[in-house]
Amino acid sequence: MTSGDIEALTIGRVSVDLYPLQTGVPLARVESFAKFIGGSPTNVAIAAARLGRRTAVVTRVGDDGFGDYIRTALAEEFGVDNRWVSTDPDLRTALAFCALDPPEDPPLLFYREPRGPDMNLTVDDVPLELVERVPVLWVTGSRFAEEPSRSMVTEVLARRGRRSHTVLDLDYRPMFWPSPEAASAAVGPALDAVTVAVGNRTECEIAVGTADPDAAADRLLERGVELAIVKKGAEGVLVATPQGRQSVAPLPVDVVCGLGAGDAFGGALVDGLLAGLDPVETIRRANAAGAIVAGRLACSSAMPTTAEIDAALAAGRAPSEPPVPPGADR
Repeated sequence: MTSGDIEALTIGRVSVDLYPLQTGVPLARVESFAKFIGGSPTNVAIAAARLGRRTAVVTRVGDDGFGDYIRTALAEEFGVDNRWVSTDPDLRTALAFCALDPPEDPPLLFYREPRGPDMNLTVDDVPLELVERVPVLWVTGSRFAEEPSRSMVTEVLARRGRRSHTVLDLDYRPMFWPSPEAASAAVGPALDAVTVAVGNRTECEIAVGTADPDAAADRLLERGVELAIVKKGAEGVLVATPQGRQSVAPLPVDVVCGLGAGDAFGGALVDGLLAGLDPVETIRRANAAGAIVAGRLACSSAMPTTAEIDAALAAGRAPSEPPVPPGADR
């Protein structure tokens, strides 16, 4: 794949996620784990690649075996261009442990001390010529939490020049910030440089000062965003453009693990933007993708294909696949 072939470029964190193979128990009682690639923007690139899109990710790993695993799996298992996965000389690859208790919203235990390597990304790590012309650019709010990452993403958005399909995933993770106020001050101004914004109620409150979905959509559109996407949990997703708005219902699923559902949603959003689909149809498919992953254990390896999304929509429900017990063939 050449850089001219890339349809979507994501920038941000990556980790190795360790998922328990026992459900409904706290982390102290978990006996075995399976490892997967984690980190929201990286998994968005994986999800879009699973849907047939040519994707690449800009991130950093440590000079260790976990970093080697990420770089190899991206290219060989998922078909994601890894040439801008750089190696930090001082920091270890980030890890994240989860306990499926409760499965709908599993707690995460991050190992990013003193910080994740991706927070050391600089402008020199980014293919700026690709930033200027790639059809979809995806950045996340957490990029603004620390330097040099903050300066990097600010320069990236300036070089992008608010070209169509510049996406900001509001992505509020309290662990990255000293306070909600600090996050608001850093993330809010970035809305003036993007054309698509996506987040849940809490993330919208951080970005625009209100958790009310319609009010948040109004404020996002007033900032010049062309497509505002507000996730409302079990109530579905509000899709708003200057031409109108509509709430899209979620697809039912028996949840196995809620982690990764938002990343699958993001990958399908990227696919819909590239395909030029109607925004409501895009979100309908994104909801289905998220539901499919919620019915599976993993993030990266669970991302659905186009055929699986079509089948779930036709059935009116996403399938649910229980975790594989320890010692079973995967």
